[in-house]
Amino acid sequence: MKDTTNRWLGATGRSVALVVLLCMLLAGCGRAPAEERLRDRFEAMRTAMLERRPGDFMDGVAEDFVGEGNADRAALHNILRAQLLRNSSLGATIGPLDIVVDGDRATMQFTMVLTGGAGGFIPERANGWSVKSGWRDGDDGWQVYFAQWEPVL
Repeated sequence: MKDTTNRWLGATGRSVALVVLLCMLLAGCGRAPAEERLRDRFEAMRTAMLERRPGDFMDGVAEDFVGEGNADRAALHNILRAQLLRNSSLGATIGPLDIVVDGDRATMQFTMVLTGGAGGFIPERANGWSVKSGWRDGDDGWQVYFAQWEPVL
């Protein structure tokens, strides 16, 4: 009987260790903090723009997006495509991101300088912008649903 008890305890001990190990692994695979995921989404959108992938950029834009001058999602997509057609080379320098997360909503403010041209060493065009934006976290991750931008002199 002693052998049976030791085998049962040994198997139980291994099972408990396996369950503890699985819990530790799952805890390590948990969802990243909201602000970190928002920053990642923003950087992915910036990269998509610079790599000339407007569809990937638009993955971060909500269906009900409203922008400057009441531009909707389709208008923003057209603005981006027009800039890609106009400029064979694009650049975007982003200032510090001021992010405030409140549950599944966030605001983000930043300044940026957008450059474009034919791809020479010195860009042919550059514009500075101050941007205020509203973001929502959902099934598709963080998406911008509101943006207001104005030129910086």
